[in-house]
Amino acid sequence: MSAPTVAAPAIRVRGLEKSYKLPRSRKLHVLRGVDLEVERGSIFALLGSNGAGKTTVVRILSTLLKADAGAADVNGFDVAGKAADVRESISLTGQFAAVDEVLSGRENLVLVAQLRHRKDPARIADELLARFSLTEAGTRRVATYSGGMRRRLDIAMSLIGEPRVVFLDEPTTGLDPEARLEVWDAVRKLAAAGTTVLLTTQDLDEAEQLADRIAILHRGRIIANGTLDELKRLLPPAKVEYVQKQPSLEEVFLAIVGDDGTETGTETTEDAS
Repeated sequence: MSAPTVAAPAIRVRGLEKSYKLPRSRKLHVLRGVDLEVERGSIFALLGSNGAGKTTVVRILSTLLKADAGAADVNGFDVAGKAADVRESISLTGQFAAVDEVLSGRENLVLVAQLRHRKDPARIADELLARFSLTEAGTRRVATYSGGMRRRLDIAMSLIGEPRVVFLDEPTTGLDPEARLEVWDAVRKLAAAGTTVLLTTQDLDEAEQLADRIAILHRGRIIANGTLDELKRLLPPAKVEYVQKQPSLEEVFLAIVGDDGTETGTETTEDAS
């Protein structure tokens, strides 16, 4: 009886290095031997402060930048030798929503579907609007969308062509608490549908809420990698003390504003989204 086949990771990185030349023959070492693996259908968070090298990793994995040393493959394709195959199977969403504000949400989706030579662009647009809870806003100009709606539309546009791996570079940068929760829900739905998600973030709460595994990138090196429980076990056991739990600022904000964005106990006549 043959042993069961173990699926290869969606992303595999070994010894990735990248540096940039500076004046006076100096070098800025951004990546200093990064190793990581991302399992298929999972959410993997690359956590680090500004300048840690997160975006550089994503740019290399998405074939936008060449590494100085090391190897990486995405969906079984080497990022250096099979760049075209890698690009066919991935999608990249940057730190800011790349949407056309003059067009409606539906028109943005139809346009991208046409550019990617997909059959029945209108059907694809309608399905994605429904998937990301944007159907009612689909005919409105994107200029009228809230930050969370724009980001959800941006992610929806990146899914045209059914990429197996999606890179999200700090997907909630600049969003308010409500919009951030909307994007988190969209990311969870991606993974639930079988899409592999690698997201970069400097938001600890975001990594804790979303990721199946978390890698901490610091000064160009992965200094910790594991599940949330595994990372917590790296710390000394917590002392047990009685502390009255106080609501977080986010809980207070959402309780006052309400789920629909209106102040609790008030009436509105317009949708300000």
